[in-house]
Amino acid sequence: MRHARRKLRRLVRLAAAGGLVCGVLMVTDAMAGEPAERRGVADAVARLGTSRTAGSWTTDEGRTVVAVTDAEAAAEVRAAGADARIVPHSMDRLRSATEALRDAPRVAGTAWAVDYASNEVTVRADSTVSAADWSRLSGLAERIGGHVRMERTPGAFTTRVGGASPIFGDQRRCSAGFNVTDGTDTYILTAGHCGPEGTSWFRDRQGAELVGTTTDAAFPGKDYSLVRYESTDTLDRTNVASIGGGQGVRIVGSADPVVGQRVFRSGSTTGFRSGEVTAVNATVNYPEGTVTGLIETTVCAEPGDSGGPLFSEGLALGVTSGGDGDCASGGTTYFQPVPAAMEALGVDLTGGPPRPPGAGGGTGGSGAQASGQAGGDAGPAGSGGSGAAAGGSREITSIVDFDNPRLGLGVIALSLGLLVSARWIVSVQERREFRSFHSASWS
Repeated sequence: MRHARRKLRRLVRLAAAGGLVCGVLMVTDAMAGEPAERRGVADAVARLGTSRTAGSWTTDEGRTVVAVTDAEAAAEVRAAGADARIVPHSMDRLRSATEALRDAPRVAGTAWAVDYASNEVTVRADSTVSAADWSRLSGLAERIGGHVRMERTPGAFTTRVGGASPIFGDQRRCSAGFNVTDGTDTYILTAGHCGPEGTSWFRDRQGAELVGTTTDAAFPGKDYSLVRYESTDTLDRTNVASIGGGQGVRIVGSADPVVGQRVFRSGSTTGFRSGEVTAVNATVNYPEGTVTGLIETTVCAEPGDSGGPLFSEGLALGVTSGGDGDCASGGTTYFQPVPAAMEALGVDLTGGPPRPPGAGGGTGGSGAQASGQAGGDAGPAGSGGSGAAAGGSREITSIVDFDNPRLGLGVIALSLGLLVSARWIVSVQERREFRSFHSASWS
């Protein structure tokens, strides 16, 4: 029995000591590591400016890499805690190339984005682009310089109608993306190409059960819209993005993704899919018009997946806009960023802090809490906020905020409590064993 008590005491003390060490490390990282590795890198990039930097991305190992144009800039980035790669073209030069492409005559079926890792602007042309247009674009790329890469892609860039939880309109199917509110009404945030203002949406193809009506839409240019729920009385108040099989991911906030980030998408046609972010601020020339500021990813999608949620670590990132290819052969899919859409519409994810009066801009509705479950397993929003510029809610960058020193202090307090109670736990066990032994001796 003494051996068992000593073993229990030792285990309790080891667990408490381990908790103390973890808590101290978490507080140390929060107090020192976070500014050095995140704010420090951001400050260094801001100081260097777009004439000496050319974007950043995240490696598979989770390291941040910043492209710079000279050795001194590289040293400053490394001192701030990130890896540096010296490249020939600055962000100013890369942006100048995208502006030249945007100013040229529009060609439907093309898309471009800055590839930070290759230090190039990648221009993609789908199968609908004629040989003459391809030749003209190639000539423009040569005139811009060697930092523009031309690629042919199979299939065609199209908007993808549909998504995680289907809603049906006039000869179209789309999907609930995330639930948003402006403090008075509740809405579904979905793709703008799904339908213009005034479009009615139903839970079924027969139009028997009305979900709501589109009150605001932007497409082309951007690709987002608001569908105001007809009734808030029957809504499921949960904020979960469906991943199929009756399971879902709770959405706790919104964020802008970074290049190299692992992301996930859910859609009613192809279900739950994953991939990574390959570019931000991408431009796509759909047949219906040009859309800018999109997230470019390797996540596949097919017709029937539009408006569905893009998320990572419980954070709302985007709603499905369009792309090329399919989930058999792969392809590129583009997403409208959620923070930018919410800022423009004047809404926040449901469950977040209320928006201050007059904050945000847009004609979005107003809202209690909405469920994106317009058909069963929608992609609703969570208890966090919108993007940093969205006014009411703060932007969250991770489900568990390990950079918050209060979390580390809580672990330390718990560990100290465990140490103090270790003796009491052992004493209780000793009394229990004594009573058991005494009872057995007299039985």
